[in-house]
Amino acid sequence: MPTSVLRSVRAVADVTFWTGRRVVVTGGAGFLGRRVVALLEAAGARVVAPRSIDVDLTQPGHAERMISEHRPSEVFHLAAQVGGIGYNLAQPAPLYLANLLMGTHIIEAARLGGVDNTILVGTVCSYPKFTPVPFAETDLWNGYPEESNAPYGIAKKAHLIHAQVNALQYGQRFAYLIPTNLYGPGDKFHPSVSHVIPALIKKCVQAAEGGASHVDVWGTGSASREYLYVDDAARAIVRAGEVDAGDGPLEPINLGADREVTIKETVETIAELVGFTGELRWDPSKPDGQPRRGVDGSRANVVLGWKPEMSFDEGLRATIDWYLANRAEAERDPHA
Repeated sequence: MPTSVLRSVRAVADVTFWTGRRVVVTGGAGFLGRRVVALLEAAGARVVAPRSIDVDLTQPGHAERMISEHRPSEVFHLAAQVGGIGYNLAQPAPLYLANLLMGTHIIEAARLGGVDNTILVGTVCSYPKFTPVPFAETDLWNGYPEESNAPYGIAKKAHLIHAQVNALQYGQRFAYLIPTNLYGPGDKFHPSVSHVIPALIKKCVQAAEGGASHVDVWGTGSASREYLYVDDAARAIVRAGEVDAGDGPLEPINLGADREVTIKETVETIAELVGFTGELRWDPSKPDGQPRRGVDGSRANVVLGWKPEMSFDEGLRATIDWYLANRAEAERDPHA
């Protein structure tokens, strides 16, 4: 990752814990993974971040060979196939299968390879569609996820079950974290994979620069999201690898920013920051996605001693500034 993206990642990991430890980070070249790798390396860990071109985690045997070769004490599983609502609707089958298999293979390889701790990152998309806000971890099984996100959300939730039954039967240690919508510098802005914030930033910037009279926005604007700055998420994930779980593994832990924001407020804030003064034209024929998202983050505070630090407006400004300075990288097609 360019240094311009990593400059803000502070070295806050526990040096006394991580120094000299062998760690594997899947997805270590990704948006979130690069921050986790930077924190671990700054704390003295010996990090291996295999690329998918070298280790295809969807294929049997690849994860086992990776663990056998590097013999890590911790594995952070951040690799995922992801995208926005459009991508989820267009590619639900490969999205479900790839994510299910990657996590399944990593969890089993870590168990068979004697890994001390496996840190898994889930998704807020796993929560039921009409979960009361704020989402508590105990709500995870109280209904079916929002339909456009269900294949991805269910695949990731299956990893929790897998880790839990392995913990019960084999004593496998794990942590399972559920971050809300991530954003920040280094995010993906290509339309095939972009999430709400990068998609809206790109639209509003292009409209402002082109003098457009309006911007078309999916849905009604009434849906809400809770956005978590990527550096804050990375700190929590690394911290989960340090925590002594005592007699058992860590149960699911929400990671949120303690602020629920409507899509309407999101796009209005972005438009103001980039100088777009035209009309925001809503298209109610397009899906809103999950009606509301906001989590109870108290468990993360108690168990991890973690709280988010970045404000929403400051985080948006940093993301916009990075996009304006790095458009070619930001808009690169990840499938090309």
